[in-house]
This record gives sequence, C-alpha cells and structure tokens, in this order.
Amino acid sequence: MNVESVAWDDPAAVRLREAMSKEMGERYADMGDFDFPEDFSVSPESVVYTGVAITAGGVPVGHVALRRLGADLEIKRMFVAPEHRGNGVATALLEAAEGAAARLGAGRVVLQTGDRQPDAVRLYEREGYTPIAVYPPYHLVPNSLCYMKHVT
Repeated sequence: MNVESVAWDDPAAVRLREAMSKEMGERYADMGDFDFPEDFSVSPESVVYTGVAITAGGVPVGHVALRRLGADLEIKRMFVAPEHRGNGVATALLEAAEGAAARLGAGRVVLQTGDRQPDAVRLYEREGYTPIAVYPPYHLVPNSLCYMKHVT
C-alpha cells in the first residue's frame, strides 16, 4: 500500500470523499437537519495536500487532505474504506499528511472528529494527537472533538 499525492479533484479522491459523506450521514442521521456553516465545506483553493492510499493492486482505499487554517494546517476528510480498516491504511494516511505538513512548514496540524467515531479517536490518540478546545467553526456542532499534533 502506498499513499500518493493527488489533486483535490482526482476521481479516486472524489469517490472516497463521497463514500465518507454517505457513511457520516448515516452515522449522525439522528442529529436531524443540522445547518452546517459555510466553513464546513472545503474550498479547493484552501487545500494544500490531498493523499490517496492505493493498494498494491491499484485500488484506492483511503483519503486525507490538508487545508490552511490560520497558522495551522487542518486534516480534512480522513477516510478509509470499511473493508480496508484495521490494516494500517489510516496510520499511513496520517504519516503522509504529517510529512506533507512538515514540508509545508506547519508547526502543527489540527483536526476535528465526532464522538460517534471512537475508532478515529483511538487512532488519533494512539498516534500522539492531544485534545484541544473545540475551535471554530466546530464549536457550533454538537459532539465535536478536536485534536492537535506538533510536526517537524
């Protein structure tokens, strides 16, 4: 498995983000029709890195992106296809994003996840991410959890 840097609009990246949106929609369906702020959408102009994990057989199985958020870089749209979870894909995606962030001169990366994603929380904490105060715009969303990690 390899993580390749691709364009935000790469077809495999788009398909993986669509799969993530579908899964998260199902996972948080009972929250009702929450009106997400505009800051929740990811402007392609703000994205400085997009990585897609690809198996040895050429199958795209994971996605991660970095966007500028003030002085930090923010991990966005971290996703591993369900049938490939537990095989190190998420760790490889995080390592690729952290490496890209360091190359881009970021001092740290931040991220937001939800309390209904305990698998993600375990991954982030295992990989050295520490909890921080919920930052805007996620302070408007119930169940938000935010983390950071220094990168070098």
